[in-house]
Amino acid sequence: MNPADLAECRAMLAGGSRSFRVASLLLPRRVAVPATALYAFCRVADDLIDREGGGVAAVRALEARLDAICAGRPGPCAADRAFAVVVARHAIPRALPAALIEGLAWDAGGRRYATLAELEDYGARVAGSVGAMMALIMGARAPEAVARATDLGVAMQLTNIARDVGEDARAGRVYLPMDWLQEAGLEPAGLTRFSPALGGVVARLLRAADDHYLRAEAGIALLPADCRPGIAAARLIYAEIGRALERQGCDSVTRRAVVPGRRKARLLVASAVLGYRALPREAPVLAANRFLVDAVRAGPQVAPGLPWWALGQRIVRTAELLASLDARERRRA
Repeated sequence: MNPADLAECRAMLAGGSRSFRVASLLLPRRVAVPATALYAFCRVADDLIDREGGGVAAVRALEARLDAICAGRPGPCAADRAFAVVVARHAIPRALPAALIEGLAWDAGGRRYATLAELEDYGARVAGSVGAMMALIMGARAPEAVARATDLGVAMQLTNIARDVGEDARAGRVYLPMDWLQEAGLEPAGLTRFSPALGGVVARLLRAADDHYLRAEAGIALLPADCRPGIAAARLIYAEIGRALERQGCDSVTRRAVVPGRRKARLLVASAVLGYRALPREAPVLAANRFLVDAVRAGPQVAPGLPWWALGQRIVRTAELLASLDARERRRA
């Protein structure tokens, strides 16, 4: 991968998800580097679709870029070039990033979801697809491992939705299942104001996310040993956003739930245990994620490489970052 392209992708990561950045520090370099390129492509795709309003022309332009990437002829964008290397090296089926693009188009078009199952269909596209691609990057191509990775993606997306209800509503976006809102006596236009009824709906969504986190946890032991702590950290830190939201009464309208750096540090310690404690348990593939698992099963199979990197050094580096973020949070407070 071109160093300049990778540097540009890393700059996108530095300005993006803090939780993803922390968890990625526990991943071996063989995974962290392509994961950075994947994240950058997701950001570029999201920005393009959002900027153009999710119209047909924007979706077709992005699909054409994806065709070029899969053909090994990416355009001049650094993220495209870096992602093309990842797609070729890890035999990522086109159906996975194509699903992401479809979900982003749903997002930009203001699509609403009548039921939790429909919301899971959305989560499978914008996040389950990323989970599947991460599994392939790590070298875990077995259907059970991919299924559990897609579970984790959907769980994280449901957490994001629960955390951002007010922010999304003020932007004119509603993701909460329409039937849940109706049962609670709520109108989509009223989601900019917090109420106990809305808090109940948010709590219900967090419970659904927790169900997916539990399903995903069983897949950690199916990953290469050097990847387990990082993925366990991502699972614990994201789920903790839900716990922080619960501690503020499930009010995600007037406040934004955050996980303090010190709490993340404790979860990182717990992730080392979870990474080697979880045992695989059979569970049916979530209906929304089935097409992703099938796409991997039908695609080419490559032999995973399993080099071991010094976990101790990654933990020290991560602890230093957490200390810096925690100090910054205290200064802001």
